[in-house]
Amino acid sequence: MGVMESIWRRAKGDVQHILLPEGTEPRMLHAARKITDEGLARISLIGSLDEINKVAKAEQVDLTGVEIVDPATHTKRQTYIEQLVEMRKHKGMTPEKASGLLYENGYYATMMVKLGDADGFVAGAVSSTPQVWRPVLQIIKTKPGIKVAASCFLMEVPDCEYGEDGVFIYADCGLNPNPNAEELASIAVAAGDIAQVLTGMEPRIAMLSFSTKGSADDPAVTKVQEATAIAKKLRPDLLIDGELQVDAAIVPGVAARKCPDSPLKGYSNILIFPDLDAGNIAYKLTQRLAKATALGPLSMGLAKPVNDLSRGCSVQDIVDVVSITAIEAQSMK
Repeated sequence: MGVMESIWRRAKGDVQHILLPEGTEPRMLHAARKITDEGLARISLIGSLDEINKVAKAEQVDLTGVEIVDPATHTKRQTYIEQLVEMRKHKGMTPEKASGLLYENGYYATMMVKLGDADGFVAGAVSSTPQVWRPVLQIIKTKPGIKVAASCFLMEVPDCEYGEDGVFIYADCGLNPNPNAEELASIAVAAGDIAQVLTGMEPRIAMLSFSTKGSADDPAVTKVQEATAIAKKLRPDLLIDGELQVDAAIVPGVAARKCPDSPLKGYSNILIFPDLDAGNIAYKLTQRLAKATALGPLSMGLAKPVNDLSRGCSVQDIVDVVSITAIEAQSMK
């Protein structure tokens, strides 16, 4: 059974309530229908009731069993306004400002998840990454002890002897351009947690560099060395080592020569890249050259599950990311 098949099975076993804030986007409607039919999640589309129904009619999508939450008329609108004012009054939030923000679907979804009226949400088919993340970072925020939110890809490489039979987590591949040592350590810890939640695999985390155990001397190397030390202190229960070149991280024969004392021994299944250049390039190269499946970007480190799609996503991409979000929600209960 592949990783995604396992996730679908687990999502069906404990159905979660997931929001789709881009309720008038045709791909979202088709995905909502498929998710509902397959029993992967309970879905609520957020947006104007009239507009959603208009698009559904044009797309010939039957929305039976799919809920619609209209921020203009929803029964909890006033409660959310009051709660948002309370949460953000130190930033100058007023009832008038809160009311205006809560006509925006993303803010409305964020408040529903924050206050426990939904388990998570998925957006980004239309909205840019900053539009998705702004209300999330303001209201949901990160888990205790996590310095920075980040993103990862769940990579599944066919016919691959490395990693976890070809399965890897790559991070950060989409959010933090140049994390400092503390932030990089936080990314590593979050990646270990999400790997366990999504795949059940025992995390073996490599902090990557162009240097292996001091083979080069450079501030970029020092950053990864410091991040490794911080991550180990934060989570002594996780198997983390660095700094390592990627071949020393994933090829046992190379590890035996370059870093024989590494506890990873060349069997890493989580690769932490030193910056966004490296992470983004690596996942796309793996996807294209190795014909890997790249699931993501998946958010890490948030207090509640929220995931940001690519604007080029397909209906099936939405279905898969909703299923992943549901698994994350299960783990937080």
